[in-house]
Amino acid sequence: MRRLRPVATVLAALGLLAGVVAVATSGVDIPRMIVVGPASFAPILLCCTVVGMLLALTARRWWVAGASALVLAIAATVVVPLYVADGDAPSGTPITLMQANVMLGEADSAALVASVRDRGVDVLTAQELTPEFVDALDDAGLGDVLPYRFVMPYPGGAGAGIYSRVPVTDGRELDGYLLSSVTARVDLGTGPVRVYAVHPVPPYPTPTAVWAQEMSMLRDELRTAAGSPEPVIVGGDFNATHAHARFRALLTDGYVDVGDAVGAGIVPTYPTDKSYPPLVGIDHVLVRGVGATSRAVVDIAGSDHRGLVVDLALG
Repeated sequence: MRRLRPVATVLAALGLLAGVVAVATSGVDIPRMIVVGPASFAPILLCCTVVGMLLALTARRWWVAGASALVLAIAATVVVPLYVADGDAPSGTPITLMQANVMLGEADSAALVASVRDRGVDVLTAQELTPEFVDALDDAGLGDVLPYRFVMPYPGGAGAGIYSRVPVTDGRELDGYLLSSVTARVDLGTGPVRVYAVHPVPPYPTPTAVWAQEMSMLRDELRTAAGSPEPVIVGGDFNATHAHARFRALLTDGYVDVGDAVGAGIVPTYPTDKSYPPLVGIDHVLVRGVGATSRAVVDIAGSDHRGLVVDLALG
């Protein structure tokens, strides 16, 4: 063990450094990739800290173990609440929403429609729609299940759309975004509900400052929507995790992440097209004035994202 102690000490120190980076970059709002990038992987960095602390204990490097425990305790104040549900299950008219990024229109349209049908989805929010993929969804029978829509497809996968079981009104595309984000009203029997399908640009390779600007624009849009008595549902590929201050800024004015509300915790959703598992949770559904009862993560065949299916309660 004495021979391995120096190695364990170095690894433990690196684990401590990883945790410090995770906590530091998650706690500040600095739109630079040197901050935003590490924050994206904060859960993985904190796992390294756990391993490092165990190595420090084994090697009897008590100061490293103690410092690691302190870093993990600080992180726990943010992470643990994500795994605790918000009180009793809400009552109201049940609806099911699916959020799906279809990877530049290359996802399996028939499989997506089958998933919508099998899960009884009432509303679908989708990103990276192309005109060809919209046609493919029609050919696969999506209109038989969700006959109403507001879609803005674009070549190259820059589109977005909302599909619904009930009529869609007052649809518009949000101004100023490089990738399409849209909003519309639906009435599922309890009055109008404002629905968004959003897609801020990623912080890389897009300039991080552009990502930060779009996240701020989205915060302003949702703040304006909060001024109405209408419930709001926001499905999207946010290209941001809970560790990003710009994402947490969206969770104000009464907005909550469905995953947080039901205690589902951190679930990676991207990328799914690699030889390794998904690393980051950048797909979310936010609600305001709407109860949340469950969130499931589902595979989207042919996409590089996992989808979300959430059960909500209106009224």
